Amino acid sequence: MWMMAKKFLIPLWGLVFLLLLSDVSCQYRTKNTHSHSLSERVSQLTEMSMKRPLLKFNTAKFKEFVKATPRNYSVIVMFTAMAPQRQCQICRHANEEFTIVANSYRYANLHSNKLFFALVDFDEGSEVFQMMRLNTAPVYMHFPSKGKPKPADTMDIQRIGFSAEAITKWIIERTDIQFRVFRPPSYSGTVAIIMLMILIAAFLYLKRNNLDFLYNKTIWGLGGLLFTLTMISGQMWNHIRSPPFIYKSPNGNVAYIHGSSQGQFVFETYIVMILNGAVVLGMILMTEAASRKGDVKKRRIFTIMGLILVGIFFSLLLSIFRNKAQGYPYRLVNDFF
Repeated sequence: MWMMAKKFLIPLWGLVFLLLLSDVSCQYRTKNTHSHSLSERVSQLTEMSMKRPLLKFNTAKFKEFVKATPRNYSVIVMFTAMAPQRQCQICRHANEEFTIVANSYRYANLHSNKLFFALVDFDEGSEVFQMMRLNTAPVYMHFPSKGKPKPADTMDIQRIGFSAEAITKWIIERTDIQFRVFRPPSYSGTVAIIMLMILIAAFLYLKRNNLDFLYNKTIWGLGGLLFTLTMISGQMWNHIRSPPFIYKSPNGNVAYIHGSSQGQFVFETYIVMILNGAVVLGMILMTEAASRKGDVKKRRIFTIMGLILVGIFFSLLLSIFRNKAQGYPYRLVNDFF
């Protein structure tokens, strides 16, 4: 009996050994296949990024290079909709800023195959938008080298904007890869200043025999007032951050004022400038009414007009500030009454 059991057990143990050996061999081949596939993807991405730093992905390429695992590289993807029929006014501007970031990283000294930049347009990858549950554009998303994207891996453009500097700072925070933004040189500002200086010089030359206007306090006062209103309205922000003129949501709604205290639109700065100008005009009217002598009725009218201008428009300024800074307690005319 023992001999018969031994006769059957020996082939059985041999079969178990063969199965274990086959499983180990299969795992080894699978590991090698994945490693080879990963190296091929990295090689292809590196080769493509050398030709064009900002890669354009459709659905197939997104699944192959971004969603595929394992992955030892990070991908920053911009989801956009730049087709004319989509009417995404800020998408092109956002794409220009994103291209600057990709080019800056491409020519940085620390450029490596650990970070890639890609763009997915809705008309070329609508399935990707459905996969990621996106119903708006533009959206910047970081796909890390390990694990799935977290909420912080989606850039909050409503709060920090989408300038190249803001995008770069957000990427550095997510990847710990340090690089600087290199903007292409723009000579439009220099040319405009030179032309303005030439016009001023020509005007002064034509008026060289009558330069009394240079001593006119009113002209200098208006010039200083205009400069001050320009600066406090946020024009320097527009120059540095390059925000959109307005914001148009996918459902057609248009926003003229940014919803956060950390951002603003170009049109918003014009609104603030007009409101500040109206407040200043009211203060001037009240000052003139108090300092001048003469018709009491006229001075009273100026005082009332000045009070109305200051009360209404300064209250509107506070209301705008309240909408941008949540929790601010004052609003409209209630601030004064």
